[in-house]
Amino acid sequence: FSPDYSWDAAYERELQTFQDIGDAGEIWFGEESMVRIIRWLEKQKIPLDSSVLDIGTGNGVLLIELAKSGYTDLTGIDYSPSAIQLSEKVREKEGMSNIKLKVEDFLAPSAELSGFEICIDKGTFDAISLNPDNAVGKRKQYVRSLCNVLKPEGFFLITSCNWTKEELLNEFREGFEILEELPTPKFCFGGRIGNSVTALVFQRK
Repeated sequence: FSPDYSWDAAYERELQTFQDIGDAGEIWFGEESMVRIIRWLEKQKIPLDSSVLDIGTGNGVLLIELAKSGYTDLTGIDYSPSAIQLSEKVREKEGMSNIKLKVEDFLAPSAELSGFEICIDKGTFDAISLNPDNAVGKRKQYVRSLCNVLKPEGFFLITSCNWTKEELLNEFREGFEILEELPTPKFCFGGRIGNSVTALVFQRK
């Protein structure tokens, strides 16, 4: 079982579906996670020309929503070529030609991937963490890559369904400080209330 293969296969299917019926497919974590991110950016009065990187952009739908909200300097990366093909098709359909899309492995980013003021991750850190092959080393490499691509004092917004707030604080303690936790839906299980999704905003030191 190779995690690379399964993601690529999933996007291959979504690419086919999009070509068949014009449906962009799965939105990881649903609409509300995108709304939560955009609301935070608006509340903080983040300038619309700030450079934004979507790490593991998948079908690119978050970038489309950001563009519709007025953001102009948008880049999406994904290591799955099928995902980037899919997001290119979604971008064309929406007429958002100014969104930049690149096939990139975030654990080995190219030199030109740098100087971003905002980095957003919905589920990519989760996917890397689940990699059976040296997950701990990959998580450390992720944090190093993030330090390389995000400007000092830049913001990192992460949405995770695998990690608690405390665990994420621990993972990103080197080089980042927590600004706030964003509200996420609560669920109740056996009388205990918990969050299935954690959404945090970090600032690079």
